Amino acid sequence: MRRREFISLIGGTVAGWPFTASAQQATKSYRIGYLALSPGEDATQAKPFLQRLQELGYSDGTNMVLDYRSAEGRVERLPQLAEEIVRGNPDVLVAGFGTLTAKAAITATKSIPIVFTAVGDPVGAGVVASLSHPGANVTGVSPQASDVTAKRLQLLEDLVPGKKLMAVLGNPETPFTALALKVVKAAAVTKEQPLAVFEATTVDQVSADMDEAVRSGAASLLVLEDPALLGLKQQIIELIAERRLPAIYGMRAFAEAGGLMSYGVDERQMSRRAAEYVDKILKGAPPASLPVEQPTKFELVINLKTAKAIGLAIPPSLLSLADAVIE
Repeated sequence: MRRREFISLIGGTVAGWPFTASAQQATKSYRIGYLALSPGEDATQAKPFLQRLQELGYSDGTNMVLDYRSAEGRVERLPQLAEEIVRGNPDVLVAGFGTLTAKAAITATKSIPIVFTAVGDPVGAGVVASLSHPGANVTGVSPQASDVTAKRLQLLEDLVPGKKLMAVLGNPETPFTALALKVVKAAAVTKEQPLAVFEATTVDQVSADMDEAVRSGAASLLVLEDPALLGLKQQIIELIAERRLPAIYGMRAFAEAGGLMSYGVDERQMSRRAAEYVDKILKGAPPASLPVEQPTKFELVINLKTAKAIGLAIPPSLLSLADAVIE
C-alpha cells in the first residue's frame, strides 16, 4: 500500500511546532481524556493514537494518565461522559470518531483544549469557525469525507455500469449523513444515476432495508460511514453478502472484515496525526493556532475473496487503481 500523505492548510504554522521534541524528558504527568462513541474504539482508532503518543515519549502511568470513556454506540450517553471527563480536569480532551463526539466535548468545556480525530465537515457542523483558523479551544483532523463520497459513487458505477439503481445506506441521526447525502444526490443528478436512500440505526433496520433494496432492484450499495454503523460492521457486511449486493464503504475496516470495497482516508494515520496535535498542545501550542488538518491522499481497497464469493468479476481497470487488494 502506498504511504498516505497529510498536509495542513497553513503548513508554516504547524511546521513551527516540533513533532518529536523532548517529551521523553518531561517530568510532569499529563492527563488526557478520550471520549468515544463507537463500540470497541479503544482497539481501532484509539490504538494508533496511543501508539503515536508512546513514540512521542508519553507512557500511560508514567508521564501520562489516560481517561478513556466510551458511549458504546449510545449517542445519548455522550454528554454525561464528556462532563465526567471534564470534571477530571484533563490537559487535553480528545474527541473520538464522529461529529457528535466532538459536539459533546465542546458543550462540556470552553476552556480545556479539544482535539477531534474525525469530523467530516467541521465548519458546517459548527465545530470550528474555519479550517485555517479554528478559533476557541478546538482543533483536530478531518477526513474530508463528504468530498470523496461522490468518488465512491463513481467507483460503484465503474463496477456495475449501466445506470442501474444504486442503494445508499446511512444513519439519519448523525450530521455527516445529511451532508454526505447532499453530495451523493447532487452527483447522482449530474450523472443521471438513479438512487434509493435507506436509513438505519439498528441491525434489524439494516436487514429490512437490504430486503427492500433488493426488491426495488438495487444493483449496488453505498454505505455511508458513521460511528453507530461502524459498531454494526460485521453484521452489516454479512447482511449485504447474503443478498450478494456489490457494496462500497468509506472505511478500510469494512473491506478488511469482508466488505467488497472501501475508498477513503487511512483512519489509522489520522489518529496518529491527532496524537501529534495533542503533543503540540501539551508543549504549549494553543489549539486556535493549529489549523484543522485534512488528507490529500485516499486509498481504494478491494476484497477479491468477497468478489469471488458473490460471483462478481472486478474490472481490470478498477483493480489497477487499488492501493490494496485482499486475496
